[in-house]
Amino acid sequence: MEIKNIDKNKRSQKLIEQLTELWKDSVKATHLFLSESEIEKIKQYVPQILIEIPDLIVVISEDNQPIAFMGIANKKLEMLFVSAKERGKGIGTKLIQHGINEYSINELTVNEQNPNAQKFYEKNGFKVYKRTETDEQGNPYPLLYMKF
Repeated sequence: MEIKNIDKNKRSQKLIEQLTELWKDSVKATHLFLSESEIEKIKQYVPQILIEIPDLIVVISEDNQPIAFMGIANKKLEMLFVSAKERGKGIGTKLIQHGINEYSINELTVNEQNPNAQKFYEKNGFKVYKRTETDEQGNPYPLLYMKF
């Protein structure tokens, strides 16, 4: 297993497609409050976000496949997703610790309806400082804002 920062100019179409599918796989396993159609709707924005995020850190498996990734912008964790079949193996913890140590992550936002993610971030030193009733798009998904 290797953790790599993928430069913007090295983000191939194939990698973006793989990460988009990994995102969907992870979301289906963790965001149980979203319907299939909502996941598909959000999925259409994922490739552009993956292309534009300043720091894209990918965990590559022994067989050279992406199994997890996170995106960071201005010391804020914008996304962290682990393949459903790789969950519970400590990969997310390795990623978040790498982000804290190498990129000075000090803030993130998590869906309140994803309590396992909230617990995961709390276990890694983050605390809730603010809550909103809706997500950034105005959808009825409360967000928790957390600081390290």
